[in-house]
Amino acid sequence: MLKAAVIGLGDISKIHIPAIQANPDAELVAVCDINESLKDTVTGVNFYTDYHEMLEKEALDCVHNCLPHYLHYPVTKACVEKGVHVFQEKPLGLNTEEGQALVKLENEHSNIKIGVCLQNRYNETFEKLLEIVKSGEYGKVTGVKGLVAWFRPKAYYDAKPWRGKMELAGGGVMINQALHTIDLMQLIGGEIDSIKGSINQLLDYGIEVEDTASAHIHFKHGAKGLFFATNANAENSSVELEVLLEKGKFNIKDSILVRVTEEGKKEELVEDAKLPGSKFYYGASHFKTINQFYQCILQNSHDYVHAKDAFVSIAMIDAIRKSSEIKQAVKMEG
Repeated sequence: MLKAAVIGLGDISKIHIPAIQANPDAELVAVCDINESLKDTVTGVNFYTDYHEMLEKEALDCVHNCLPHYLHYPVTKACVEKGVHVFQEKPLGLNTEEGQALVKLENEHSNIKIGVCLQNRYNETFEKLLEIVKSGEYGKVTGVKGLVAWFRPKAYYDAKPWRGKMELAGGGVMINQALHTIDLMQLIGGEIDSIKGSINQLLDYGIEVEDTASAHIHFKHGAKGLFFATNANAENSSVELEVLLEKGKFNIKDSILVRVTEEGKKEELVEDAKLPGSKFYYGASHFKTINQFYQCILQNSHDYVHAKDAFVSIAMIDAIRKSSEIKQAVKMEG
C-alpha cells in the first residue's frame, strides 16, 4: 500500500484527493497547506502547514504537488531529495530554466519518479488519434491546429493574485489554460524546427501575464501548426484539436474524436469519459494518469510523463514569448 500526501489544497486538489482515495493501492495519510482554516477539509489524515515538517514526520511513498506554479520546482526538489516520488501538477516549471533544473533533478535521482500531470494525453479521444497517426494508414501529418477560446473574469486573478504575476505564474493563458493543447500538438507534429508567435492582453485587467497568444509552428518533418488561445472569449468554449494527414482529417471537439470524410461527412470514433460534478475542462483522465503513475511506482516501470517529456511544452511557450518580443521566428533547440 502506497502512502500518499497532497501539498496544496486549492482547486485542483479536489481532483487529486478523490483519485488517491479511490485507488486500492494507495492510502492518503497527510495533507499540507499554509492556510490552517483548511485543516478539517480532508478528514482522517494528518494536517500540516509546513511541508518540510510533513516530509520529516511521515513515511511517504508519493507526494502530489498541487501548489501554485512558482512552488513546483522547490517543493518537488525537496521531496525528491527526501527519496519520495512526486506526482506534480502542470506546468513543469515557470520557464525553460526551471524545466531544465527539474530534468537534471530527474536524471540525478533516477530511482525516484517525477510524474507530471499532463492528463489530456490519456483522454480516450487523444489516445485513439495518436494511434491513428502512428499507424500511417492516412499518411503523414501535414497540419495541426489547436484552439483554446476560454473566459476568465478579473475576479479569477483578484482571488489568487499570483496568477497575474510573471514571476509567480510564468505566464498567462499559455502556461495556465492552454498548456495541454500545446503539449498534444507537439506529440502529433513531432520535433519542432521553429515557432513564430505573438502574445497580447486584450482584457484590461491590469495583470502582467498574457491573456491571448497565437503561433505558427514549423515541424521538422514538414507539417505546419497553428495555435491560438485566449481568456477573452465570452465563455469557455470547447478546446479544438484538428489534425490534417495526407489522406484524411481528424478533429477533437466537445470531447469527441471525429473523422471527416472526403465528402465532408463526420464519423464519430470515440468520446472521452466525463467526470461528474467537476469543471468540464478537467476531464476524467486525472484518475487514469494518477493510477498509471502509482502502477509505475509499484512495478518500477516507466510508462508515465517524465520531466523530460513535459519540458517540450515549456520550451514552446518560452519560444512563443521570445518570438513575440523580437518579432521574428525562433529556432527550437534539439
